[in-house]
Amino acid sequence: MSAHGHVDLGHTVAGWTGTAIALVGCAAAGAAMCASWAPGVWIGLGIVAVAGLATWLLHLAGWGKPSGPRPEDQWDWRVRDTVAHGGHADCLGCRVSGARRALAAAPRPRSAASLPAADGGA
Repeated sequence: MSAHGHVDLGHTVAGWTGTAIALVGCAAAGAAMCASWAPGVWIGLGIVAVAGLATWLLHLAGWGKPSGPRPEDQWDWRVRDTVAHGGHADCLGCRVSGARRALAAAPRPRSAASLPAADGGA
């Protein structure tokens, strides 16, 4: 058992890739700032923006994680999300992507388990 217990921490290819690219961008911007090279700071910040774009595109391609818990067999970070092609409900990235917006924004039926219990009017 890990130090975090038996939970899905959401490690994904999209998340790790975006983090690595953003780390390179921050390091480049920091080094440019130390060297007093203003264009380098902007280049580093541009790399950070590319990290956000890469993470978003990988999420849309199925290498991200939908909101909420996943089944235990999908906890490995190398597992693709099988429902990503239709968009995720409550996902800003999926709604911004255009064609997925209608699918992701459509209300989905709730199960009885997700509704609050009736307390008899108290």
